[in-house]
Amino acid sequence: MIFTKTKIEGIYVVEPEPRIDERGYFQRMYCINEFSDHGIDFKIIQVNQAMSLKKGTIRGPHMQKAPNSEDKLMQCIKGSIFDVSIDFRKESPTFGQWVGNLLTEENKKMVFIPKGIMHGYQVLEDNTVVQYPVSQFYSSYDVIGIRWDDPFFKIEWPIKDVITSSIDKSWPLFSL
Repeated sequence: MIFTKTKIEGIYVVEPEPRIDERGYFQRMYCINEFSDHGIDFKIIQVNQAMSLKKGTIRGPHMQKAPNSEDKLMQCIKGSIFDVSIDFRKESPTFGQWVGNLLTEENKKMVFIPKGIMHGYQVLEDNTVVQYPVSQFYSSYDVIGIRWDDPFFKIEWPIKDVITSSIDKSWPLFSL
């Protein structure tokens, strides 16, 4: 696997290295030793999968706060998404900054998202499926979020005609 650091500490783009032959391909999606070699302590507790019916759908951005903060390893396994990670760690020099990555069925890239990072994505094709292992169990009591269009973060979503849930529409605007 190839690990590429982003401008935000702890967020990596992870590229599998498929072995291709006449049958198709084989690739490793996770190896505790390879992650550890890059200083990433990621132990998988559960694996989530989400399917979005319509292009333009935004899920998030949100995260779980302590004590149930979680690491994630996002991958799009069908279709494509614009994946957004926002540094929500107030002590971080990149607090409030975001990085976006194109994750597609074809490029097979993944994004490792550490604790303290707000996360969301926009679906770029109908019937898109994402799958992501996490390091913590889901806790509805600890979920916090921001609005997808919050002017503080100025996220540049690629599709302007947005579909989102009533919960994601209801997050308050961020203030320091």
